[in-house]
Parts: sequence; structure tokens; C-alpha cells
Amino acid sequence: MPERPRGYAHRIDVLAPQEILWRGLIEPERVAEWYAPAARIDARPGGSFSIRAERDLEREAHMDVFLPPRRLRLLYMPERGMPATDSVIVDDFILDTAEGGSVLRLLGSGIPDGPQWEPFYLRLRDGWARALQRLKIATERRVRP
Repeated sequence: MPERPRGYAHRIDVLAPQEILWRGLIEPERVAEWYAPAARIDARPGGSFSIRAERDLEREAHMDVFLPPRRLRLLYMPERGMPATDSVIVDDFILDTAEGGSVLRLLGSGIPDGPQWEPFYLRLRDGWARALQRLKIATERRVRP
């Protein structure tokens, strides 16, 4: 039976300009504030995004789409310790302006739908929900008088 990939979608509304929110996604010192203490980011078309969030969570991705300050799409390298798959795990960050600030949408996809992938899927889905709230707080702190 072929794999059926699944995904997740998150949205945050941020009381800050889109450009400042964008910097929170691509500058390593800012990413360390809300996502992962160890981040290496080569922010450019074809660049790379590498984080170590916890002892057992390291993620490396290729920047497939890099359109400042509107869109960043990450294609992740195969996850260590997970079964082989033909699926590509993707996180697509889409930013837009909104009254009083910005909107960030995160669309994650490509996670295989199998029992061995369930803990990883839940960790990503739920972890992104918490991380994006931290991004919102960190970004809004930067623009408060």
C-alpha cells in the first residue's frame, strides 16, 4: 500500500511589521530566541537551514523558495532514525501584511502516515504550534516602545 503523506497548518497574527517577522525566521540569533538554541542559517535562494532544538532533534533543510519578506520554503533532509520514505517533508512559511501587523502561515507537509511516523508527526505539529507562539511574543517585544 503506498504511503499517504499528511501535514499541518498553523497561523499566527503578529503585531509587528512583516520585515521584522521575516528576520525572526532567517537570522540565527533570532531563531535561537524562539525555536532552537543552535541554528545555522544561510539565508539566500538555495541556502540552508539547520537547527538543533534538543538532544534528539536535529533538522537540516534546503531553502527551496526564498522570497523576502514573503515566503520561505524548507525541504528537509531525511530524518535520522526514521524509516526510509519517498516523501519529502516540507515547511512552507507564508507571510503577509494585516491591519496592525503581519500574518504568518506555516504549512507543513510530506510526513508519512504510518504508525512509526506518528510520534514524529505529533511532535512536529504540536511543537510548531508552541514555537510559533514564542516567535509571536519575541517579535512583538522587538517593536514595543
